[in-house]
Amino acid sequence: MARHKESDNLVCQNRKAHHHYEILESLECGIVLLGTEVKSLRDKTMSIEEAYVRLDSGALWLIGCHIGAYRFGTTAAHDPLRKRKLLAHSREIRKIKTKGHDAGAAESVLQ
Repeated sequence: MARHKESDNLVCQNRKAHHHYEILESLECGIVLLGTEVKSLRDKTMSIEEAYVRLDSGALWLIGCHIGAYRFGTTAAHDPLRKRKLLAHSREIRKIKTKGHDAGAAESVLQ
């Protein structure tokens, strides 16, 4: 059985964020994707440099993330800049929501 390094599964990383911002906490969560998006991610055609997360109606949304079109896809391809839902536990979302109200606005905490 082959052992995989953690970096083998890494698709995209925003290194500039650590230089421009102070990262106090991080949250690992899932993301709702379409079939062609999954295939594009296997080709590592993703950019999160302009992406941010917004709390809307009790759900986390990833906005501004670019997942390129699948090169073998059909004309019914996905929108590369569409809004994608993030999958997190409700207790984590509540924690983010309360921190946002303490700071004045939820968007200021998540951007």
